[in-house]
Formats: sequence, structure tokens, C-alpha cells
Amino acid sequence: MSVSLNGRRVLLVDDDADILFSLEAAFEPTGATIEKAKNGNEAVDLAEKNVPDLMVLDLMLPGRSGFLVLEKLKKRKPTDKPFVIMITGNQGSRHKMFADTYGVNHYFTKPVKIDRLLEAADKLLNPA
Repeated sequence: MSVSLNGRRVLLVDDDADILFSLEAAFEPTGATIEKAKNGNEAVDLAEKNVPDLMVLDLMLPGRSGFLVLEKLKKRKPTDKPFVIMITGNQGSRHKMFADTYGVNHYFTKPVKIDRLLEAADKLLNPA
């Protein structure tokens, strides 16, 4: 699948270096400007300095959980930028319902299929 995100800013947030590397490798060919964060506090700092168009956000993070990141960034209203794709190793449906209240656009459990992740990003950033 060929996805073009030229001119878009994407913030990738995960505390697992291997997953962060894989996400970066997946998004690099799209042409997006990519920033990376390894914890929730770093994610908030980067997103507040330059609001991304899309954030791929892990739920379980050191410093500040994915939910606390969203609480800080989406306090204005849940529909404000950035679009959010949340990824988590947690299989419970309660967390997905909670994510919906924060305006999460897509919620995937790990391991995430890269083609599904890129397809979701494409639909959010390049609506037909």
C-alpha cells in the first residue's frame, strides 16, 4: 500500500525502542515529517511546541500514560488536532471505551499490522 503524507507532521510515541524504530521505518516512505518520543512527558513537550497532524500513541508510557498525554493535549476539545491512533498491549475493552472519550480516532492492540496502521493514517489525513 502506497501512502502519501507529504507536508504532514507525525509524532510517534512508544517507550519500546524496537517498536518506535518499526513505526519510523513504516512512516518514513510516506514523506511525513516524523518526530519521536519515548515517554509521555516528551510527547506532550513535542506536541505543544509544534502540533502534529497525527500522533501514534502508546497507552502505557513512563512519565505520563497515553491517557494523561491526551488529557493534556485535548483539553480544549476532543476534535482538535492531532488525530490520534492509540496502540496498546492491553486487550481489555474498558481502555478502548476510555480512549473514545478522549477523541482517539483508532485504537489498535499490539502487535499492530503496519498496513492497517498506515491505512488508518491515510484515511485520517487524506479523506476522500
